[in-house]
Order: sequence, then C-alpha cells, then structure tokens
Amino acid sequence: MTPETVRLVSQLRDDFYAQFSTAMIVPVNLIRDNSSASTRLLAFWLDESCKLNYALVYAHCSPDDLMPQRPLILRVSLNIGATPSQTFKSSQGCQGLNQDWCFQLTLLPDEILDFSDWMVQLTESNGRLFDTLTKMSPHPLEPEKLREFSLNIWTQQARKKLIEQC
Repeated sequence: MTPETVRLVSQLRDDFYAQFSTAMIVPVNLIRDNSSASTRLLAFWLDESCKLNYALVYAHCSPDDLMPQRPLILRVSLNIGATPSQTFKSSQGCQGLNQDWCFQLTLLPDEILDFSDWMVQLTESNGRLFDTLTKMSPHPLEPEKLREFSLNIWTQQARKKLIEQC
C-alpha cells in the first residue's frame, strides 16, 4: 500500500469504529492484534450470551508502487478474518468466541461510514435479520449474493470498480 492509502485506511477504520461503538448497545473495546504478520486494530465486544464478537476493517485491495491504478476496496469482517489473541479471549465473563455466525462486507471507502449503523443492526440480531437488513442497505448490494445468506457480500459499486480496473 502507498503511504497515503495507509493513512486513509487508518482514518476510515478509526471513524468506522467510533461510529460503530457509539451505536452499539454493549461496550466495544479496541485492541491491537499482533497475532498476524501485521498489527491490526480490532473492535471487540461481548454479546448478550457473553460470547466474544469482533470486527476487523482492512484493505481488500489497494494501490501500491507496482499497481498505482488499482482501486482501494475495503472489507469489514465480523467474527471472521482474525484469530483473536488470548488478551481479549480472557475478557471478564467471556464464554468463548461467537462461532455461530460471521459476515464480510466488501465496499468502497466512501461507503464504509454509511454502513456503521447497518452493521450494528446486523450484529445485534446475530445475523438473523439479514434478509430484512439487505433491503435497508445504505448502498445497493450484489443481487446474486442476496438469494441466500452469504458470508461475503459486496456492494454493487465495489464490485463494479474492481471489474473496471482488472
């Protein structure tokens, strides 16, 4: 990633986590996860069943020195895409990781903040309201992925942008 892209992703991640944390009913904590090759900032919380949930915002693809024309496309993952460290597995009252559901949303940088409240609603329903919430999505989602619940959903604009650039 270019230095400008790193700064942009960091700022968008911070802004998303701030909005997401404010809208959540339960307290959301942030932690740097050093369990992977790169240090990532994760948001985590305990749900009503005291199961640990976490969100991860990262660049799915981005411009770099070799491919400066590549678009920046982000991904927001819930309960997938990270292996939480023992630090937050040992949160007070934690009954283990929530492995009942997980979800990824791939989107453009200018769409991410629009999805914070939507992701809160999806999270608070443990994914049960997926069909209802897709109709309320702040940006159109890929229609073929909506026929049945999928772990990886793209916004139409993110998919279009990726196809145009490749």
